Amino acid sequence: MKVIYSNGTVGECAPEEELHILRHTAAHIMAQAIKRLWPEAKFAYGPATEKGFYYDVDLGEIKLTDEDLSKIEAEMKKITKENLPLKSYILPRDEAIALMRDRGEIYKVEHIGDLAEDAEISFFQQGDYVDMCVGPHLTYTKALKAFKIMGQSGAYWKNDKDNKMLTRINGTAFKTQEELDAYLKLLEEAERRDHRRIGREMGLFMLCDEAPGFPFFLPKGVLLKNALMEYWRELHVRENYVEIQTPLIMSRTLWETSGHWDHYKDNMYSTTIDDETFCVKPMNCPGSVLVYRSQPHSYRDLPLRLAEPGIVHRHELRGALHGLFRVRCFTQDDAHIYIRREQIRDEIVSVVHLINEVYSKFGFKYFIELSTRPENSMGSDEDWEAATEGLKNALESLGLSYIINEGDGAFYGPKIDFHLEDSLGRTWQCGTIQLDFQMPQNFELEYIDEKGERQRPIMIHRVVYGSIERFIGILTEHFAGKFPVWLAPTQAKVLLVSEKCAEYGHKVYEALRAAKVRVEIDERNEKIGYMIREAQVVDRVPYMVIVGQKEAEEGTVSIRSRDTGETVTMKLDEFLAKIDREIKDRVM
Repeated sequence: MKVIYSNGTVGECAPEEELHILRHTAAHIMAQAIKRLWPEAKFAYGPATEKGFYYDVDLGEIKLTDEDLSKIEAEMKKITKENLPLKSYILPRDEAIALMRDRGEIYKVEHIGDLAEDAEISFFQQGDYVDMCVGPHLTYTKALKAFKIMGQSGAYWKNDKDNKMLTRINGTAFKTQEELDAYLKLLEEAERRDHRRIGREMGLFMLCDEAPGFPFFLPKGVLLKNALMEYWRELHVRENYVEIQTPLIMSRTLWETSGHWDHYKDNMYSTTIDDETFCVKPMNCPGSVLVYRSQPHSYRDLPLRLAEPGIVHRHELRGALHGLFRVRCFTQDDAHIYIRREQIRDEIVSVVHLINEVYSKFGFKYFIELSTRPENSMGSDEDWEAATEGLKNALESLGLSYIINEGDGAFYGPKIDFHLEDSLGRTWQCGTIQLDFQMPQNFELEYIDEKGERQRPIMIHRVVYGSIERFIGILTEHFAGKFPVWLAPTQAKVLLVSEKCAEYGHKVYEALRAAKVRVEIDERNEKIGYMIREAQVVDRVPYMVIVGQKEAEEGTVSIRSRDTGETVTMKLDEFLAKIDREIKDRVM
């Protein structure tokens, strides 16, 4: 793809740069379209992004409508048809300021003021539109062939709430119309699977203004959550974890010792009790450390695996909150494992096997990142090097490929992150394994070795689901609410064709309850087709148990499958055996 650079040269860009350059050019073309429609518009930032592009615009008192957004897109199409050439030139700082001031671009003038005194400023021009930019860009506007305006939102200038609120106009662009159409179709599917909408329809959870970022789980959501945790506990009992619970609120001095107060206090909630500052825990690890420290340990005790699905609270900006994906209160399925140095590789391998088992159960593919020491960290170079090598050795012994994510480790140690891929190809960071030499040192943790000498244990922090609430959100969208039988809040629903079969219908309902099936009964005076559709489409119940006069007379049930839409008649005992096997075996 031919592009023009800020120095005026034209050349071929690298394939991996094409989409970014194309979208950046789209932002300029959109700005030109806005300027034609609203000549008084003033522009701030207009970059390409991972999913498209945007421009922050000051439109004065004008409030854009959906019709206005359509006009912008139509004007962009006119500009691309005009096939305007893009030209570039560089100006000294003073001339750049004068140019932008003459054109009324007050935000560009301020931006130039933030640059170095000796900076030379590059500009790109198409037709009568001039934009300050480092480029590169497409050589002609006609090269932009597939784009769409996606919407608008508010954005503060320089992302500072003390500055003016601007209008952010979002769009996306692709190399071909086919790619754009595929992306728009994916967005439609994502909207259909939105866990917030499905959560409302199925009665799983609710969010309310009285508690922003603090989700309420409703009865069916609790059933789903409990099913996930029953599976989690079974695996952890098998793997010789013991479960603990630690307080929600602990003294500030604990968080100072752990390092969280220095590195994380802006995200912590605190309160005063008896003239002392206490913190609502954002992490479970310091509480686990106190449990370990409460009694002496021998080398024979290690590895000691302390599991804690604990509730944590973290302050997130209100604008960042999003359903169950970004909340202020959530449950981490934590475990903290205390080990000897020579146990690092084997224990990390064991945790990786456990995480892989869980993700494979749900059908998730994943990739692995190894995150290294951040700038704002604690501990010696030697400890960090040993911890990082320990994680690398474990992954390499398993033959697992991984990506190095430089500088993104926790402040106390490097980590392995697991990124899940859902049914729409989106990725989510869930599981993590963190190797920590620092916290055992801060709290002076010890064990007695084979020689009777005191040694410092090493600590592994790990989660499998991550945030259980977030994992439920991911699962909801992954399955579009059509959870497998063992997870479904309502596993079967008895539908009565008429009042005449009510007695037999209740017998079926009670038999399912006795078999510990999560079952409901619908005996409303509604047409059976309506009840089936509601159970299948809205409630997403795996099995609809249809009971009419014929079934009552023959002692059978007609079972309609949510997933296939087929209806099969069978004996009640036969269905009980079938659903019991699917629940106990956790069939997906």
